[in-house]
Amino acid sequence: QVQLVESGGGLVQAGGSLRLSCTMSGGTFSTFAMDWFRQALGKEREIVAAISRTDSDRYYADSVKGRFTISRDNANNTMYLQMNNLKAEDTAIYYCAARQRGGLSTSLDGMDYWGKGTLVTVSS
Repeated sequence: QVQLVESGGGLVQAGGSLRLSCTMSGGTFSTFAMDWFRQALGKEREIVAAISRTDSDRYYADSVKGRFTISRDNANNTMYLQMNNLKAEDTAIYYCAARQRGGLSTSLDGMDYWGKGTLVTVSS
C-alpha cells in the first residue's frame, strides 16, 4: 500500500521560513507526479505547487510564486516544499498528494494518494 507522510510543519513568525517534506513508502516514487495542497480553516483545499516525475515541469499557485520552491529527490523517495517569507495567510494544513496516471496535475480529483497533512501556523 502506498503511504505518504508529511513532516516539517510548525509555528513560525511572518517573514520566516519552513521546509516541508513528504516521504513515500510502498510504491515506486519515481512513477508519481507529486503535489502540495493546503486547506485553511473554513476554506476549500487548494493547490500550492506540483512537480512532474522527473522534475521536468513545476507549477506554483500565484499566491506562493516567488516565495515557495517545490523539489524532489527520487533517490530518497521524498518531495520538499521550501517556504520562504511566510505570511499569515499561508496558515493551513498542508497535504502531500501523489498522481501515477498521466503527467503533472493540479486537480484534487486527479490525485491517487494523500498524506494526512501537517499544520503550518504563521503568526503576525
